[in-house]
Amino acid sequence: MTGPDEESTAAGIYGVIIGAAVMASSHAASAAAVIGAVLVALVVYWTAERYSRLVAQRIHAHRRPTAPEVRAQLTTGWEIVTASALPVAVLTVLRLGGAPLRAAVLSALVCSTLLLCLAGWEVGRNGQLTRPERLVSALVAGAFGVLMILLKITLH
Repeated sequence: MTGPDEESTAAGIYGVIIGAAVMASSHAASAAAVIGAVLVALVVYWTAERYSRLVAQRIHAHRRPTAPEVRAQLTTGWEIVTASALPVAVLTVLRLGGAPLRAAVLSALVCSTLLLCLAGWEVGRNGQLTRPERLVSALVAGAFGVLMILLKITLH
């Protein structure tokens, strides 16, 4: 079994950022509403991304995409949606455990930030970065999550 490719990794990072942005900006009164908003937004982003790829393919190839090409587009890129599973699980478990909604959302945002830091760190595994370079990469990636936490704190 091979590891994730460049496209799936990028889609996963993008998905975590989108999910965090929706959680950070949500004014929903319940965890279910926040989770619903996250899932709907991620599916909309996935659909828009797949649609734009099919349209671009048709424009540049000067022909309709074949059935296998359409199938390939509709069966890839799901990391945009699935990469936010852990932050959504954190939100769900904490809320079911009795944590206030704000604390559960902030915890989910911290989880998203840690996932982004991990992605930034992993950049160096095959990119042959030194430890200090990997640390900088992790901090830059994690900064997206920190910005979402700050957005949540300032909006609410």
